[in-house]
Amino acid sequence: MDRIDHLRREISLRESELADLKSQLALAESEHRLARQAKPWAWPLSGEEYQRYSRQMIVPNFGIEAQLQLKAAKILIIGAGGLGCPAATYLAAAGPSHIGLVDGDVVEKSNLHRQFAHATSRVGQTKVSSAITFLKDLNPNVVYKAYETHMSTSNAEEIVREWDIVLDCTDHPTSRYLISDICILLGKRLVSASAFQKSGQMMVLNDPPGQGPCYRCIFPKPPPPESVVGCGEGGILGPVVGTMGVLQALETLKVITREAPPEKNMMLLFSGMAEMPFRSIRMRGKRKDCFACGEKPSLTLEGLQTSMDYVQFCGVRRPVSLLQPEERVSVKDYAESIMDKGHVLLDVREKELFGLCHLAGAVNIPIGRFMNYRGDEVPDWVTDTIPGGEPIYVVCRVGNDSQVAAQKLMDMGLGKNGRFIGDIEGGLVAWKQVVDPDMPFT
Repeated sequence: MDRIDHLRREISLRESELADLKSQLALAESEHRLARQAKPWAWPLSGEEYQRYSRQMIVPNFGIEAQLQLKAAKILIIGAGGLGCPAATYLAAAGPSHIGLVDGDVVEKSNLHRQFAHATSRVGQTKVSSAITFLKDLNPNVVYKAYETHMSTSNAEEIVREWDIVLDCTDHPTSRYLISDICILLGKRLVSASAFQKSGQMMVLNDPPGQGPCYRCIFPKPPPPESVVGCGEGGILGPVVGTMGVLQALETLKVITREAPPEKNMMLLFSGMAEMPFRSIRMRGKRKDCFACGEKPSLTLEGLQTSMDYVQFCGVRRPVSLLQPEERVSVKDYAESIMDKGHVLLDVREKELFGLCHLAGAVNIPIGRFMNYRGDEVPDWVTDTIPGGEPIYVVCRVGNDSQVAAQKLMDMGLGKNGRFIGDIEGGLVAWKQVVDPDMPFT
């Protein structure tokens, strides 16, 4: 009982001390408020802002003037992925007034090696909410606005209109043309970048508004649909796309704080594995006949909202249909009836994909070799790899390249004397879905 009584007295004493400390804190806070009211703050930024942004404000030719310009700026970032994460991070840290984020995707594990504003604990969240969680922790002084949607012709005006400058951090031609068009119509400067595998490019468009070229001036025609390969198939190095996003942030700071527009419109090219990774080329100026920004433009806000079809303009990559139904086997039939019998299984994915995982017994000849084949003779890389006589089954990721390779093998004459040549329909994506869900990568 003596010990219990002692502990109770100690607790009462500590509670009394804590109450006294709380009282002192309340008094100190009250005196601080009165002192601030008696002597108004005479500086253009708060004391906290002077501490937070001091290292950039002391940079020559930046100073308080540039910081105040930046504090008034409202920046829209379209895409919260590999480009958007570093761009948003450095811009939020620099201290603008508002940042808007537009993205309709959710965080996946495959994003995390390059999209560092997201986290393992936030896999499955929308990218916009995940990124804003990160950015608020970095700089709570910025006002963040979330658009958890993809940009479209129906919402582009509503989203873009209130912002001062736009960053295109997307990864497909359809979105790049749409974003450029709405920036032309609403008079917004656009900082556009892209990255793929080991290289990237960046440019500032519609700068100054109404005078600088737009995306259509630089690329009047979209690339062929079959040449558009996403990161899911072609891959991307994290530091490459990160470099381009950081450069977008830097270019945005330059646009916001500079005194005069540039004399030349330049495109920055980046090759991550080259000895001299950076080079700049001068872009062509505005095209007089440009659909969006020429002397007699055809683009209107009403037309964009009601009749523009960017998917049709950029084209659709249609599934390959070269083989007859009897020349194709399902993954289920291959697994149950063919896999254990004598045959040749040819995997035509690139060697890096093949090295990650492949079906047992498969041999690898990348599709690029087949695409380069033009002659009548069977090349050595076929005869050295594919023994004669046995049926040939070709597999790829989704069942398109496998058809092309199978047809090329037939053209080489390997299907003589009734030898079967065909492919596995749906490729390794279908194999993972139907046969082996534990396959680590397709």
